[in-house]
Amino acid sequence: MKVLVPVKRVVDYNVKVRVRSDGSGVETAGVKMSMNPFDEIGVEEAIRLREKGIATEVIAVSLGVAACAETIRTALAMGADRGILVETDAELQPLAVAKLLRALVEREQPGLVILGKQAIDDDMNATGQMLAALLGWPQGTFASKVAIEGDTATVTREVDGGLETVALRLPAIITTDLRLNEPRYASLPNIMKARKKPIETIRPADLGVDPAPRLKVVKVTEPPKRKAGAKVGSVAELVAKLKTEAKVI
Repeated sequence: MKVLVPVKRVVDYNVKVRVRSDGSGVETAGVKMSMNPFDEIGVEEAIRLREKGIATEVIAVSLGVAACAETIRTALAMGADRGILVETDAELQPLAVAKLLRALVEREQPGLVILGKQAIDDDMNATGQMLAALLGWPQGTFASKVAIEGDTATVTREVDGGLETVALRLPAIITTDLRLNEPRYASLPNIMKARKKPIETIRPADLGVDPAPRLKVVKVTEPPKRKAGAKVGSVAELVAKLKTEAKVI
């Protein structure tokens, strides 16, 4: 069984995000970029399935500018078998990503697609669900545990009320939550081996998909700075301030 794992290039989670001076978006020039942390969990889970003999091949896929190839190389160094880069300079929104992934799924015929539940740059949490809808496949989102036996995947999901377990008939879509696993570090030998693993580069037109954005960002602004706290001299003063100054949100 092939496992397809999309990996997104995002601003590194340790970097303080800054808004561009013109308010058009987040500044990425000269900023450290890395693989979306939820996607790292997806790569790790796919590799573990291969190590168990359930998966036969792990394919890492990234969509975007040429530099996304480095994100694929990271996945290959972790243990993925090969990569596919859908190269485009267009601003990719979740629906366009889902359509491109659908075209790749139809071409590669994987038995499972594992995505991060969301990307830390836009927190959309939409691509996995859209892809499942476009393919007509069952989906297990926010997975904290995955067990595959035969043609059935049992997924434990993290939901507001606790945990929910669902059984999915393969092929299926799974999106990862933080507690699914702990991604491995790429060893130096594996980093060297990753340089020799193949990465195929294609364009959206090769897949018959128009990635033009459908949504327009009007303006991006930073959140207001938090005001400093204040000390009060007594409980009575605190109660008075709560009555007169506190705002109900």
